[in-house]
Amino acid sequence: MSVKAQEEVQLLAADIRSLPAWKNLKESVIDLQQVQVKDGSVPDSANHARANADIDSIIASIQQIQPHLPHDHEYLERVVQDFQKWQAAGLVEPDFLDSLLAFQPQQWRINGLPHLVVFPMYTQNGSTNRFVEAVLLDVIWPEFIDELEVTRYSNKLFVPVHFWDFTPGYDTNSAVLFPESVAVRSTPTFTWGAIFADREAARFRRVLKAAAEITSLDLPADAAALIDDQKLCQETFVMWDLIHDRTHMRGDLPFDPFMIKQRMPYFLYSLEELRCDLTAFKESVRIEKDETSSEQARKHAKLVQYSVIFDRIFRFAITGSRVRNYDAVGGQLLFAWMHQHRVLHWTDGKLSIDWKDAAKVVVELALRVEELYWRSIDRPKMAHWLAAYTMISETLTPHPASVWAKGPEALPLDGPPRGLTDQVLDDEFPLSMFYEALEKKMRPVIESTAGITGDASAQFQEEASE
Repeated sequence: MSVKAQEEVQLLAADIRSLPAWKNLKESVIDLQQVQVKDGSVPDSANHARANADIDSIIASIQQIQPHLPHDHEYLERVVQDFQKWQAAGLVEPDFLDSLLAFQPQQWRINGLPHLVVFPMYTQNGSTNRFVEAVLLDVIWPEFIDELEVTRYSNKLFVPVHFWDFTPGYDTNSAVLFPESVAVRSTPTFTWGAIFADREAARFRRVLKAAAEITSLDLPADAAALIDDQKLCQETFVMWDLIHDRTHMRGDLPFDPFMIKQRMPYFLYSLEELRCDLTAFKESVRIEKDETSSEQARKHAKLVQYSVIFDRIFRFAITGSRVRNYDAVGGQLLFAWMHQHRVLHWTDGKLSIDWKDAAKVVVELALRVEELYWRSIDRPKMAHWLAAYTMISETLTPHPASVWAKGPEALPLDGPPRGLTDQVLDDEFPLSMFYEALEKKMRPVIESTAGITGDASAQFQEEASE
């Protein structure tokens, strides 16, 4: 697609958001949600007339928007049919398998290409209700990302996107759109996963700005540029996510990489997510030094390194509750590792990082995790769990009441693995005194990022500079 054509598509996405049809669609979806129950059905027959009127309005709106999205013609046709089938079935638990199978955004990874997504679905890190939701988005696919995906980091399922507008289910912390969240009669083979890079970047920029001010951290000029430039930042997150996402399926893996079929101690999820982020970090170090890489790839590779460190230590570590928060443990681990290896310092009430040595130290942690995984291929499950705990507790201090911290002698090793999992405390690795103080100062900033988009971030930046 030519540059001119891309610009026209991007204008089209903005135009769609201002169409009366989109506004009507959004209003009708929100009204329909009022009479749906958790599984997406409308069980009370007294509400059927209202629900059917809303669905009729949704269908009419989709049909008005459809001509603007020729690449989604078949999918939008199927969505209309699935809504009509749902009406004919009496608004029981919805089934949108046919339209889901027709929606294949990974086949159209063109920068600025818009999509209208309408499904009954729950949202990760958001609503657990499988209500009808409507999302207007477009694809973020810069040239250097296309080059990296084609030549080095094949990831055919990965679709980075940008929010234009959405219904309440996405007015949350959720930054992903996954097909497995859609209400269907049977589970299909999933062929794509969408990440809202604009939300990730906008959230990161706001948190980093506040954290740097609170900790008196002097940012390198190129890292500071991430705070000032939403486009630069979201493209950096696309590169990070491209490599992170594929890593779940690559490497020396001792178990199901997504760990969705197993019950295990939550700190193992910490290591898996951290492994993927550290792989993105390690690969970015390699790209930055590779003179055969494009200038844009090398520039963004350095920014990925900053982003992994800052997002992990400033946001992941203190976001969410302390109940089995595996992302938090990963962030705490990275911070403590860098601190104990003397490249991160909290001295005289001021945070500083020795950037000339930081990359080497972070890569060392990546190699430690990879070694754990490689050795665990030959270990029994319980032995792997114990080895993982030992590795983490060498850097992070466990809770004083921890049974796991007492060693294998204190654990029920002669029973089923569940016995070990049940002994893990909800907050097995509590926040350090540094993080307890930081969390109190950062809590309002982190809470303010719920529902944020790239557009909202740009507006916030303008208001802050006035």
